[in-house]
Amino acid sequence: MGGKATIGGSSGATRPGPLGPDAFERFLAVGAIILLGFVLVALARGHASWPRVPAVLWVHLGTMTLALALTPVMMLRRRGDRTHRRIGTIWVLAMLLTALDTFLLRTSNRGSFSIIHLLSLWTLIQVPIIWWSARSHNIRRHRSAVRGMVFGALLIAGFFTFPFDRLLGRWLFG
Repeated sequence: MGGKATIGGSSGATRPGPLGPDAFERFLAVGAIILLGFVLVALARGHASWPRVPAVLWVHLGTMTLALALTPVMMLRRRGDRTHRRIGTIWVLAMLLTALDTFLLRTSNRGSFSIIHLLSLWTLIQVPIIWWSARSHNIRRHRSAVRGMVFGALLIAGFFTFPFDRLLGRWLFG
């Protein structure tokens, strides 16, 4: 899948064509699918506790789950077309809302901010970079930023939602 695509017909301006997934992106897609499976199982197992879950946490779970579900789609499908841009916009909004919502979630550190909030700040910086680098056709920067965001903010942070007596971990393993 690579090559060059001409911008505006037969002019000399070119941009990279759609890039197929490499091994790392396939790893990220599989990781997102596995993590999504754990999240969905935890949610199903915790259904008896749902009425006690605050709305702000449901927003966080919803936006995070949406971003997680869209990640393998974005990583494995054709890139650079209208569908990629539309799904990418939804993914960007989900990531921004997830990061913003964390500033309202301060239950795991006795009401104070925790180390995870640094990741939220990083996300609020990186996600606009992801969006802008795509809009300005800086594919190398876009691809690198997306890969870092998926690995750090979704997979690593997602893994840490299960240990340390956190809600999804209690639901999954309890």
